[in-house]
Amino acid sequence: METYGLHQYPGRLFVVEGVDGSGKSTQIALLRQWLIAEGYTVFFSEWNSSPLVKKTTSRGKKKQLLSPTTFSLIHATDFADRTEHDIIPPLKAGAIVLADRYIYTAFARDVARNVDRQWVRELYQFAVKPTLAFYYRVPLEVSLNRILSGRTELKYYEAGMDLGLSADPHESFKLFQDRIVHEYEGMVKEFGLTVMDATLPIPEQQRRMRKLVRPYLQGVRRQRAPLAESMWAGLASEVTPEIVRVNGNGEEA
Repeated sequence: METYGLHQYPGRLFVVEGVDGSGKSTQIALLRQWLIAEGYTVFFSEWNSSPLVKKTTSRGKKKQLLSPTTFSLIHATDFADRTEHDIIPPLKAGAIVLADRYIYTAFARDVARNVDRQWVRELYQFAVKPTLAFYYRVPLEVSLNRILSGRTELKYYEAGMDLGLSADPHESFKLFQDRIVHEYEGMVKEFGLTVMDATLPIPEQQRRMRKLVRPYLQGVRRQRAPLAESMWAGLASEVTPEIVRVNGNGEEA
C-alpha cells in the first residue's frame, strides 16, 4: 500500500479519523477556522455527504435494509463522487482540503462488519494519500458518554445492532466500536496515522494539531494576509459546549 494514492498536486489534504465521540470533528472545525484566519483557501468534505447517495443511505438506514456489503459499496460511491468533485479539484488548485473521516473509516467500519479486509482496501485504490491523517484515540466509555450527553439513545447502525452482537444497544455499541478500534490501531503503522490523545483538553489537542500541520503549509499560497495572531490566541479557550457537541452526534455516517 506504499504507493497508495501518491500525487503531485500543490494542495494539502488533512484528515481526521476516530470512533464516534472521539472529538475529531471539533478539532478539524477549529483547525478550519485557524487556517481561514491565516489566509488560506480551505475546502471541507465529510463522510457520507455526497448528494448522489445521501437519500438512498438515509432510506436504507430508516428501514434497516443495509447489509455490510451494501453499506461498503454505498460509502465507496459517496467517496468516489466527493473525490472527483470536492477533493481533487481544490488540491489541483493549490488549496487546503480538510476531511472529517476518510478511507480509513471504511477500512475500520467495513472490516468490523466482517467485510473482507483486502477487498475493502482495493475498493479505495483511487483515493488520494493525505498529507497528514490524524487518528483520535479515546477510551470507549468516554466516547459513549460524549455521544449520550447530547441525546438519550444510540442509533441502530452506530451501535452495530445489525451484527447481532448484543440485544442491548449500549453493549452492542461497545462491542462494535471495540472492533473498529482494533482496526484503527492496526492502521497506525500500516498507513502512518498520526495518533492524537483525545482525552486531553480541547485547547491542548488543538495546539498540538496546529503544530503538526504548520510545517506542511510551507509553499501553500495564501489568498490574503493572516489576521493578527493575538485575535486567535484564545480561540481554543473560547470553545463553547455547542461546538464540543459537534463530535457527539455519534451518527453512523
